[in-house]
Amino acid sequence: MNEKSIYKMNGYAALVISLLCFVGGAYLLINGFSLGGKVGGIVVFILGLIIATSLTIVQPNQAKVLTFFGTYLGVIRDQGLWATIPFTFKRSVSLRVTNFTSERLKVNDLEGNPIEIAAVVVYKVNDSAKALFDVENYERFIQIQSETGIRHIASRYAYDSYEKEGENILTLRQNSDEIAEVLVHDLQKRMDVAGVDIIEARIMHLAYSSEIASAMLQRQQANAVLSARKVIVDGAVGLVKAAIDQLQEQEIVELDEEKKAQMVNNLMVAIVSEKGTQPIINTGSIY
Repeated sequence: MNEKSIYKMNGYAALVISLLCFVGGAYLLINGFSLGGKVGGIVVFILGLIIATSLTIVQPNQAKVLTFFGTYLGVIRDQGLWATIPFTFKRSVSLRVTNFTSERLKVNDLEGNPIEIAAVVVYKVNDSAKALFDVENYERFIQIQSETGIRHIASRYAYDSYEKEGENILTLRQNSDEIAEVLVHDLQKRMDVAGVDIIEARIMHLAYSSEIASAMLQRQQANAVLSARKVIVDGAVGLVKAAIDQLQEQEIVELDEEKKAQMVNNLMVAIVSEKGTQPIINTGSIY
């Protein structure tokens, strides 16, 4: 069922006519000297009631959906006081931008790790007829389908990537913007039936589940230590090579392969060691 406009007219004019009918009908009923006058007063009074049932007030960013004895007639989106078909049942639908925060959901990511995830979803109704008639309760529908979409997206991606650097792998932690776009697209397909536009959907809480959080923290710390060690070793190798090349180029000392290996060992230990090394001064022969 799609939204469509319904006939309407200026409500202030209809309000004035309705009030005149009430006043005129009451006057004829009170001051009527004949049966015809009293009957006319009743008719005029009833006419005022009929006109009054056609009046409706539409607030800014609101739509009024009208049905006539169970039949959908149309929607009024323009704000103000309007008069339309009498005896219609009018239901209000907010067109304002709305947001909600999902519950913290426990779900397994792509690698099977249990994680906790929650998201903020921003939406607005673009088709009030679908929102009222195609789903039972569109607000509840949005919340349930949003949680379903969040679970689906969380299971398609890993929490974090521990693969080799340079590989283009989307993860929930490192690629929040890309994941948000995917989540919006997934939710929009689910919300089309309810006439709702998803404006934004972004993960606001992401963490490993409590039962594996400690182990994963140790894994992250180990990866950080290994990465730092790699940088230190790479730098140390460069420093050692530069030192040996400079010694040989300036002919400060002649080094055979055995002495060169010993110097490399000493320099690497001095540079890479976490604790400061104590130098030993050799006052005798180097051999």
